[in-house]
Amino acid sequence: MPYAPTDDGVNLYFEAAGRGEPIVFVHEFAGDCRTWEPQLRYFARRYRCIAFNARGYPPSDVPTEDARYSQARARDDIKAVMDCLQLERAHIVGHSMGAFAALHLGIAYPARARSLVLAGCGYGAKPSERANFLAFTQQVGEMFRAGIAEAAAKYATYPGRLQFRAKDPRGYAEFVRMLAEHSAEGSALTMLNVQRLRPSLWDMETELKALAVPTLVLTGDEDAPCLDAGSYLKRALPKAGLAVIPQAGHTINSEEPEAFNRLVEDFLVAAEAGRWPPPQ
Repeated sequence: MPYAPTDDGVNLYFEAAGRGEPIVFVHEFAGDCRTWEPQLRYFARRYRCIAFNARGYPPSDVPTEDARYSQARARDDIKAVMDCLQLERAHIVGHSMGAFAALHLGIAYPARARSLVLAGCGYGAKPSERANFLAFTQQVGEMFRAGIAEAAAKYATYPGRLQFRAKDPRGYAEFVRMLAEHSAEGSALTMLNVQRLRPSLWDMETELKALAVPTLVLTGDEDAPCLDAGSYLKRALPKAGLAVIPQAGHTINSEEPEAFNRLVEDFLVAAEAGRWPPPQ
């Protein structure tokens, strides 16, 4: 099995497919590299696609110390995978937790990102939501630590997920099954130290306005927290476009794979041609 080493000794499992310009896919909290399968099967026809499991998500290592998990670690783990594969630059496609990591990579290492796709980015990011977000993430972290099967079943019914269940019961059932295969400890440590402690997007306005990497912000119109954040990112990022998929929730790359892939592909073509944004 292929692994990428990090500078703090964590081994990250990854999968690769296809040839061409590289795309690195970064998964959400409730996902892993397997949830990118609709994208790997599509984009590997034209691109070199890499999807990896974050630390805490087997078969990647599961460190047991709080200090081994943070937004900065999540950011640098993307870079570690790229370094292992000798990728100087890549398109970075992130979903939810992975979108935050992708955004932070673009800010810290803009030369490594040919473009950014930020899908479902923004839950708990508004300053007015901060107190509720801290309480919620503390509760969820403790829920996962108590037992993965029960936590997975409950987490999969939270707002933003049920649109997927209504449209595609088989796909949703697979999503829940894979979530229940995660590490209880790794999930808890990720929620408590990466999700809970990440900075608000609104507190990053200066860094966002300085980010000149072509960016696609993508959300479902029934993913309310990410709609607000997506609108903010569109205004703050100088090279951002905003795409909204109708009647779609949070699990957007699995729920609406054809629409997701089409929007991302059109964006990648424009970014590679130097036409994002288009010339005035």
